[in-house]
Amino acid sequence: MEANKFCLLFFYVIYLAIFPTLEGNKTHVDPTWEERSQEAKKVALKAYQPNPEEVTFDLNEHVNEALNGTNSTRRGLRKYKGPCMITNPIDQCWRCDPNWAKNRKKLANCALGFGRGTTGGKDGKFYVVTDSSDNDMVNPKPGTLRHAVIQKEPLWITFARSMRIKLKAELMLTDNKTIDARGANVHISHGAQITIQYVSNIIIHGLHIHDIKRASGGLIRDSLSHFGLRSTSDGDGIVVYGSTNIWLDHLSMTRCSDGLIDVIQGSTAVTISNSHFANHNDVMLFGASGSFSGDKIMQVTVAFNHFGKGLVQRMPRCRWGFFHIVNNDYTHWLMYAIGGSHQPTIISEGNRFIAPPNPFAKEVTKRDYTPKSVWKTWNWRSEGDLMMNGAFFVESGNKVSNIPDTGLKPKPGTFVSTLTRFAGPIKCIPNKAC
Repeated sequence: MEANKFCLLFFYVIYLAIFPTLEGNKTHVDPTWEERSQEAKKVALKAYQPNPEEVTFDLNEHVNEALNGTNSTRRGLRKYKGPCMITNPIDQCWRCDPNWAKNRKKLANCALGFGRGTTGGKDGKFYVVTDSSDNDMVNPKPGTLRHAVIQKEPLWITFARSMRIKLKAELMLTDNKTIDARGANVHISHGAQITIQYVSNIIIHGLHIHDIKRASGGLIRDSLSHFGLRSTSDGDGIVVYGSTNIWLDHLSMTRCSDGLIDVIQGSTAVTISNSHFANHNDVMLFGASGSFSGDKIMQVTVAFNHFGKGLVQRMPRCRWGFFHIVNNDYTHWLMYAIGGSHQPTIISEGNRFIAPPNPFAKEVTKRDYTPKSVWKTWNWRSEGDLMMNGAFFVESGNKVSNIPDTGLKPKPGTFVSTLTRFAGPIKCIPNKAC
């Protein structure tokens, strides 16, 4: 077996000396990856919403229904120890069921925003990770997370106990997977990143992801039927690359070598929700290149997240696509909160922005490398945002709405403390509501 690996590695080295790598891709020229790329484009175009305002309206409607009759705007700073409390419509869908452990797949009905309809491994069996090791990239050991995520069929992946997993190389996922850490304290840390490339229908829920490092590539299995040579991974927390219907929920992310979350290369139908981010420079990058207009189909929802201590910029930084940033709590930034270039549409609704003491960093927004004569036509709108400590949002372009005026407005930023109260992984105990 080791001799076979050496021969394959030698072949790939010679192959790469002759053929260039794909631009912006960690995958070298490979017929399998080219086929996946073409299929991923078809899936993305099918998922693209020609009237994205309808999706933003739908989410705001769910928020208003979930908070109907609620008028509390105080932020619960102390650790909450009371009965299960519903604070936003995603959590309302599943959290207060004491039988959540027996009804795990109920979570698959709960995504909102552009990632709505993402069901992950709902139609498959359960796979329980029992082994925290990550020693073989080509023939991963059964019971490990790496073995689980490369299986062909849909799977709902859970963890037998709390564990820390140090990935030796980037973790490659296949279609129709849920990674569900509820009921365990699971850390992906001090190793390589999670890569979601040219796949669809992925849910990642409840993980602590931190201290991710650049990692050497080499031969890595990305499905049961294929493995190939990968170059050095960047050290992001999670990379979503050319993928569709992705839902990242209740994560804790901090201190990665590159970004925390990258959504790039024509990915779309993505929701990032209920997560906590801290102690990082470049937090989120949506659209990696100004030269790749394929990201015009990118549609991402960022909702109910807490952007906390030690963050610098890119919450997110956007290119080309349509981005709904709604009911998030921005309590810290050093440079700016939301930025972009290459004419993205950014709809900021009902967020709370608390500016830093620095008088030169009060502006929420930043347009990169573009004169005002150009960016004044970009549609960047703020509605219902709560600006504190001198924060201000520079709008541009036109009002973005094809929805009839029903009088329904996004829940204002004064409600953010309630909506984001349980951002990050939730401690869930079987037979008790989370």
